[in-house]
Amino acid sequence: MNNPIVVLGARIVDGRPSRMLEFRLRRALEVWRADPAPLVVTGFGEAEVMADWLLVRGVPESSIVLEPEARSTNENLERSRALFPEAACLTVVTSGFHVLRTRVWAWHLDIPVQLVAAPTPETSRVKNYAREVVALPHSVARVAWRRFVRRVFGR
Repeated sequence: MNNPIVVLGARIVDGRPSRMLEFRLRRALEVWRADPAPLVVTGFGEAEVMADWLLVRGVPESSIVLEPEARSTNENLERSRALFPEAACLTVVTSGFHVLRTRVWAWHLDIPVQLVAAPTPETSRVKNYAREVVALPHSVARVAWRRFVRRVFGR
């Protein structure tokens, strides 16, 4: 089986993918067309909209797997991995600014990933990269704390 392609969710606007999410979906569609594999659309309130977008563009329903419960990057990864525990790795499509944070979580969760960066819309590039200045250290701190608790308390 080819590695599942996991598309991380992003904002929905008026029931449609935001530009950022559409860029992720376009990149995932390119990856899928080059090497068809199950397409996992993940995100609370986003998965169904993402699936509809892919269906309209010719992806068969049988290739789309919904994961509609995840509310964060780490939950996206954990829940997607649980859907495909035997896969050698997950091919994860996210925005370029989000790749490093996704890699940190995948490392912490011991989930092998191949990350594919989708372009970030120019209109939101500065805002999103600036947000990562805070979000990345926050995630690193959460990972460090979880590892500390696991080591000290064994959970």
